[in-house]
Amino acid sequence: MDGFAYFHYHAPRHHGIANRQSLRTSSGHVNTSPHPSSPSSPSASLPSSPPTSPLSLSRSTSPFRKSRRRAPSASTTGSDPLFSLYRKDSASSDQTTKPRDMDTATIREQRQGTSGSISSAASNSSHNLLANPFELRYGRRYLRDVQYPLPCDLSEIQRQSLRTLLGVTILGKPSCVPNVAKDVPKRVLEMGCGSAFWTGSCHEWFTSLGHPNVEFTGLDFAPLAPDLRRQGVNWKFVQHDFRRYPWPFENNSFDYIMLKDLSLTVPMGVESQRFVDETLRILAPKGTLEIWESDHVLRCLLPQPPPPRGMTAEEDKTSRETKTYLISPATPFAPAQNRYIADSNTWIHAALDKLNLPSSPCTRMAEILFSETSLEDVTSRRIAIPLGQMRWEKDPEGKLIRSGSSGNLFNLSPKGKSKVGEPMLTDDQAAIRSTALLTVIQKVESLEPLLKEASGKNAEEWTRWWSSMMTSLLDQENSGGGSEVLEIGAWWATKCE
Repeated sequence: MDGFAYFHYHAPRHHGIANRQSLRTSSGHVNTSPHPSSPSSPSASLPSSPPTSPLSLSRSTSPFRKSRRRAPSASTTGSDPLFSLYRKDSASSDQTTKPRDMDTATIREQRQGTSGSISSAASNSSHNLLANPFELRYGRRYLRDVQYPLPCDLSEIQRQSLRTLLGVTILGKPSCVPNVAKDVPKRVLEMGCGSAFWTGSCHEWFTSLGHPNVEFTGLDFAPLAPDLRRQGVNWKFVQHDFRRYPWPFENNSFDYIMLKDLSLTVPMGVESQRFVDETLRILAPKGTLEIWESDHVLRCLLPQPPPPRGMTAEEDKTSRETKTYLISPATPFAPAQNRYIADSNTWIHAALDKLNLPSSPCTRMAEILFSETSLEDVTSRRIAIPLGQMRWEKDPEGKLIRSGSSGNLFNLSPKGKSKVGEPMLTDDQAAIRSTALLTVIQKVESLEPLLKEASGKNAEEWTRWWSSMMTSLLDQENSGGGSEVLEIGAWWATKCE
């Protein structure tokens, strides 16, 4: 059963350029006709329920979701910071926690915009960003005065939340660090928290372990998250331009820091190093730093990938259940085969290169952590998620498929046999792959202004390319036409005493 049969995806209606396609309907039809222009009110496109995907609809339960509370409905979003995204005074949301007073004069000066290390022009720019963080460009909402290529509207927030849900599912839990479940941290920081979806998931997990009062802090340019305190989370939000140093925290403030999907926020080079240095300043000795990232360009996974050395039984079990593939240095890859994915790869790389941002951040994370002398026990876990059922997963007779990691052959049929043409994935496994494909398409959509410029296409040419891409990627016969995979990784380390 095709994972896209679970849901209907409607492209965001407030975006008048590329949101013209809906993903596969329950009948399998691909609609490539343009949507009407944007509604008269931006809030008209607010969802009446939490964002759904094949993954969220297929996986109704999880081991750490016993304490889940109902997400705010549309009737309550008027006071929700997520809804305030569309209000002119969104930055003044009453749930925003201002940075607390500090003993160090430099941090106090930084908060007041008078630090000698920052020019008055830069301070004014930062103040304007925090006071009025959004501007309208290309029919979508973006951060003002920030070289961040993605919009900050509900559609992009939903995509990022789906990507977080995908990561939690294929990694097995909200943190890959083995000691965290045994020695639960007391103070947790999520940098660039966005919708704080990861914080909510981590709180549920800690609660299932018997630790419901872990203190969470979220920091970001703008208040995009709902007030998690209403859902029982010991949480506060700090609005801060994290390009401005030092950050409004004392030394050694946190036992655990999560940096998730921040590769498009900080340019490579000096700025990236300053970001890491500041992160380590506020991390307590023996504290844990964890990074989650995914590559922005896609590759093909070649047949017969060998299992990584040192793979744990838990990792093998999770990869088998999710039908994903653990990545090691020996994993064979090839360039993308699908022409539209190859096109978007070229344009994404060119556009991000102009902004000095990495198109394949997963290849850089281990090097960054190993180069820090104050970190020890650097470990990683990388996973390839196919965008559909890959042809080589079947043997020539169509009877057997490879397991997600160990390379052993097994059959999903209850009788131990499978007929040619029968689905070789469970509903949950198909939903995971469909969700991965959905987030890939949505990212291309979010990057459309940059990609149009990089491609040199005019509006009509881009519309034709987009329609052809949607038809190709959602083709029911081959689910993308090749063996392209989304690469996701987690890296973690401990700060030395």
